[in-house]
Amino acid sequence: MTADLRRAGAGAGDGHGDGHGEGAGDGGDRPASAPPSLPAERAHRPRRSRLRRWLRRAALGCAVVLVVVTAASFVYNGVTARRAAPPRGLRYVQAADIRTRYQTWGTAGPPVVLVHGAFESVDTWSRLAPLLARDHRVYALDLTGAGYSRRHGPYTVDHFTRQLLGFLDAMHLGGPGERPLLVGHSSGAAVVTEAALRAPGRLGGVMLLDGDALDTGAGPPPAFKYVLIDPYRTSLLRLGLGVDAVIRSLYDAQCGPRCPRLDAAGLDQWRRPLRVPGAESALWSMLAAGVPGLPADQVARLAGVHLPKSVVFGAQDDVFSRQTPQETARRIGAPPATLIPGARHLTMISSPEAVAKAVDGLTAAAVAASR
Repeated sequence: MTADLRRAGAGAGDGHGDGHGEGAGDGGDRPASAPPSLPAERAHRPRRSRLRRWLRRAALGCAVVLVVVTAASFVYNGVTARRAAPPRGLRYVQAADIRTRYQTWGTAGPPVVLVHGAFESVDTWSRLAPLLARDHRVYALDLTGAGYSRRHGPYTVDHFTRQLLGFLDAMHLGGPGERPLLVGHSSGAAVVTEAALRAPGRLGGVMLLDGDALDTGAGPPPAFKYVLIDPYRTSLLRLGLGVDAVIRSLYDAQCGPRCPRLDAAGLDQWRRPLRVPGAESALWSMLAAGVPGLPADQVARLAGVHLPKSVVFGAQDDVFSRQTPQETARRIGAPPATLIPGARHLTMISSPEAVAKAVDGLTAAAVAASR
């Protein structure tokens, strides 16, 4: 086709042909602009063709990688499917509808009940509880979804609070002369706040430790549950738990330089609860819901409850703003917050003596209030 057009153009230029060539040269019926556009169009065709081939190859490559990664993930999950057993010698009691693991320290003195935060356990209190036990009877429990208590949702403040109040029943706490001081760490602050709102007459006092009790929406972004799906999230969790450096880095970031370095037993303390049966599904449920908490107006109702209260934070706690401790104290009607110098978010591990002193002070206020 192009050769014919070139011959037609040549005929028009030298005066030969059957007269159609002259008509073309004089502005006849054939558009003069058509022939020059064809070579440009042909030049673009190879580029588009190469781009389409490249996109097809890239899509095929991605598909192959996805198939390989998915298959490897399923295989890895199958190989690592065996779950860990809880440590031997744990103590359990039925608290509301939860078979609850717990531990006690001390035999005399006013009772104190320790309520851990998200992804913690009874063992988180192992440095603080023996100090408190010199002058108190100390109790700690694993909330459902954490530690070694039975996993049984929903993992909400309401459900945790029912478990806590059921635990007080099981331990025969809450009667005259047996009203415990509740200490709630991090998200556990919301649980002890709700318990104080529901049953103030059963308690001796409330401490919010490194927690504001608020439902702030903290936690992974909403897209998390759509991006990290099985089998990939299970593989990533198990891979991460198998790397000591990952656990140590998270612990160091939350605890700070004052905390003891994690040895093999310390690593197992944080790792094993996430490897027992039911732990993974509970973890995904809790991550999807975010860190449990209460609306600000509900937390503020605690100011009207006639109980001794205190707020204690690490001065270097970067989970919250610098204003959070004093704002929390004002919100619940407590004295000015106690700030522990140099401490971060896990004050009961980094600064057990300072936390024990704060608990003793609140206990003294509770005893005075009861007279």
